[in-house]
Amino acid sequence: MAKLGIACIQLTSVQDWQLNLNKVLELMTAAMDHNPRLLVLPENVFLFDAKQMRALSESESTTVILEAIKRFASEKNVYVLIGSHPMALDQDSRLVKAGRVRQSSLLIGPEGEVLARYDKIHLFDVDVDDKANTYRESRYIEPGEIAPVVYLVDDVCLGFSICYDLRFPEYYRRLAELGAEVVVVPSAFTYKTGEAHWHTLLCARAIENQFYVAGVGQVGWHSDTRRTYGNTVAYSPWGELIDKLDGEQEGIIYFEVDKTYLKSVRSAMPCLQHRRL
Repeated sequence: MAKLGIACIQLTSVQDWQLNLNKVLELMTAAMDHNPRLLVLPENVFLFDAKQMRALSESESTTVILEAIKRFASEKNVYVLIGSHPMALDQDSRLVKAGRVRQSSLLIGPEGEVLARYDKIHLFDVDVDDKANTYRESRYIEPGEIAPVVYLVDDVCLGFSICYDLRFPEYYRRLAELGAEVVVVPSAFTYKTGEAHWHTLLCARAIENQFYVAGVGQVGWHSDTRRTYGNTVAYSPWGELIDKLDGEQEGIIYFEVDKTYLKSVRSAMPCLQHRRL
């Protein structure tokens, strides 16, 4: 397969997982009009409330959510990347410290199985001049092991990352070294930081590593103080804008990873082979 069709879904998740799940299933069903092979969901897709993550991860609700996504993947014969979901156990099935979770990307396969998992390693502990003002993910999230994850979706190498990872170029270079041909960035970028840096960072990661990059965002107001930037977008290995969502609407973008084109970019300008450091 020379091409891989990817649908990226943008939505405004709230504090009710059932409402979020219903919206996700609705948007994924609509995305099937594009006949994608892979559907990508944003960060915090089923719950936008850090204080409730541990409770969700340990409840039957998580089983209901994952079974619904597995059933969709199996019935539609597609892969689904859950941008992030709180997990109370680490990848070795050890219990995470009380009150915290791992923020995990989960790849569900066409047979309804979990094929790969990446636990977010860079945590957003920063001060932003917006209504929330202070963000401290480490209060509720435990960082994953420093182990970049890639997985072959059909014959295309998919690289995993989550949101704040985007500000650490060495992580994406490692994904390139592992063979990544497309990298997804499920996110809940704040409006202020997204307006300043979202497109620049995504485009830079695509150009410097010569792979496709898709930023898949939450959008709009999730509470009185929490607003996310949206602008779900895909960039080519040459840094070309392929498709994007403007404004603050929920929606879908679709693009194809073309391995032939990717190889031509890397062949004409073999930057990854010219590295001296």
